[in-house]
Amino acid sequence: MIAQSLQAAARSLCADLAPLAFAAPVSHVYNPLVYAWPVHAEYLRRYADGLRRVVFLGMNPGPFGMVQTGVPFGEVAAVRDWLALAGPVAKPAAENPKRPVEGLACGRSEVSGRRLWGLFAQRFGTPEAFFAGHFVANYCPLAFFEGGRNLTPDKLPAAESAPLLAACDAHLRRLVDALQPEWLIGIGAWAEQRALAALEDRPVRIGRILHPSPASPAANRGWAEAATRQLEVLGVW
Repeated sequence: MIAQSLQAAARSLCADLAPLAFAAPVSHVYNPLVYAWPVHAEYLRRYADGLRRVVFLGMNPGPFGMVQTGVPFGEVAAVRDWLALAGPVAKPAAENPKRPVEGLACGRSEVSGRRLWGLFAQRFGTPEAFFAGHFVANYCPLAFFEGGRNLTPDKLPAAESAPLLAACDAHLRRLVDALQPEWLIGIGAWAEQRALAALEDRPVRIGRILHPSPASPAANRGWAEAATRQLEVLGVW
């Protein structure tokens, strides 16, 4: 029932985002909830089938992660081999030739996703053990590109970001209402800030961990250990 509610929420979010337009320097916008829906729907069906104590919240899809698989932080090997998810992944309506969508056949690895799911696999062993109390979501399902360069939502002008954030805030509230977590952990400062803004009237504790991006020098000095310490200090783990 919860998984079905989250599938409906994802569909509603896609409908809200479909009319939005983004001007230059944005050259392409991908929504993997549309073209990779079978994999995302299966992710929700299998791993969001009950209440969760902790929800981890990322920013938006990476070009070699969720863009390819439809799964938040969806590094291909982790999605295929650890989460054991599969399904058809189509093409975006307007594909960026510099960022082709190859689905689970993509040969590139997303470092952030490899680090995140790698930590969970190391600590919990099986997906079932991890998802018994945890879930991973992204705040925004859209990926933005400036040619071959990834643009994050925080770089959009206010006129374009306002309706985007409103839709994503509403979806985050639906997700939290369904899963009823004790903790919402932003993966990085921006995700934490969005959670604080969207969930101020929800009874959920909000914290954050270091983002696992290789662009972060701190993340490159032992991200798994740093994130584990942060979660232990918060009392999440």
